[in-house]
Amino acid sequence: MELDKMDENDWKYHGEGNKSLVVSHVQHSRVLRLLKYPAEDSENAPQTPDQAFRHIQNIVDFSSSVMRPLLGEKFIHSGEVVRLPLEFVRQLSIKVQHQRPAWRCNKVMDIYSGCALCLPNLTLPSLHQSTHTPTLCIEIKPKCGFLPSSKHVSKEIKTKVCRFCMHQHYKVASGKWKRSSLYCPLDLFSGNRQRMHSAIKHLIEEPQNNFKIFKGGQCIYGDSDELLDLSSLLQHLRPYFLFGNNRFNSHMTNKAVLNNFIQVSSLNVLLSGGRGDGGGKGRSFCEASLLSRDRSRHGSQALPSDSVLSRILQTQMLDNLDIEGLYPLYRRVEQHLQDFPKERGRLQVDGPYGEAFLQKLQKCPGEDDGSVEFAVAKVHQYRVAMTAKDCSIMVTLVPSSEEEEDDEGLPGFSSSVSILDLDPKPFDSVPRQLRLDQKIVSYFLRTAAALPKGSVPRRGIYPAVEREDCTLLFHPV
Repeated sequence: MELDKMDENDWKYHGEGNKSLVVSHVQHSRVLRLLKYPAEDSENAPQTPDQAFRHIQNIVDFSSSVMRPLLGEKFIHSGEVVRLPLEFVRQLSIKVQHQRPAWRCNKVMDIYSGCALCLPNLTLPSLHQSTHTPTLCIEIKPKCGFLPSSKHVSKEIKTKVCRFCMHQHYKVASGKWKRSSLYCPLDLFSGNRQRMHSAIKHLIEEPQNNFKIFKGGQCIYGDSDELLDLSSLLQHLRPYFLFGNNRFNSHMTNKAVLNNFIQVSSLNVLLSGGRGDGGGKGRSFCEASLLSRDRSRHGSQALPSDSVLSRILQTQMLDNLDIEGLYPLYRRVEQHLQDFPKERGRLQVDGPYGEAFLQKLQKCPGEDDGSVEFAVAKVHQYRVAMTAKDCSIMVTLVPSSEEEEDDEGLPGFSSSVSILDLDPKPFDSVPRQLRLDQKIVSYFLRTAAALPKGSVPRRGIYPAVEREDCTLLFHPV
């Protein structure tokens, strides 16, 4: 990529999150991730070019030096910071503006610094392709996979209903989403295939921003309301599963297509890696999950030790105090910095994120000795855990030839798994996280928890699939 010959016509809109916008190259398997700012700052850059460069370099350092050792080297692509011609960035911003979802346009792309993060395009991998069939890629944002057990938790409901399920009620009430999702992260992290299958099914049913499907690098499902057509999705997926025992069965049912897709794209890949001793058993039942009523049949099983889900879960569990137990420690650090502001560097409040930072949080003593060093290490652990709770898993599948199939008669795929969205969480975000936690729990206790179980009938996509009615139906909650 020749940075001095950048042409906006070589790039297209790929997607965006809360803090960055991503464009992909039309020919090469590369993406650029550019910072975003609130629209009111569009006339004045919040950061100088050097500050923006340092900001993105911190993301690279945090990903490579902190998250990679914790999550596993094979899953992480940290990328590199690049400086781009300002005119290219301005023209690119104009080009992609009309492709952005309206609800994301409260923020604008950074056109002042010329800095971006360059990464491989994981929806178009470099895996060897033995067929001409386009690559499939599934993006899953799994969220927090365990219930807190800290003695500092003040509301018992937090030990029974997971954060994601409680947050759904608050998000729908506040207008963030029109419909509530039945997905429960604890089902996905359970290691139980039936529960995991149900979790993926509910993600397909109501993706929000937690689930996307790409075909040949193009998002075909889950990016917006316009891409929530199950009939269209089935048309895309059906050719991939007319192999093996089904290769002569062009009348394969829609339900079978979706079941095979979930089995191949998610369960087989997410559960690969080592034996079942990676944790997860006995801690993961959310009372809001539809499967919680039959725990004897849908119990948790240990995740394979080196699986992507196990590595993410273990990192998430660095948050062993809960936000309620962490906040007093944050206040201890905050008070210390008010008294000794020059200590901010020594305590690595804003980085740098290297080996010393990782050692600081890994060697944190188990008991509070009253020191600011203990407090800051626990805050750092919490920040790392929050990054793991907000990461994305990319499952990329390259179809094998028609003659190849697995032990279950399903088509063979070459697969790769990666973890994205590993930005460090700001040190000073702890008070905001506490306020949000209190709002979510309070709202859930006032509303959803007061409803009798099963009082709100909600139907998923599978009855419609079984009837061969391929319209994705949503029902208000």
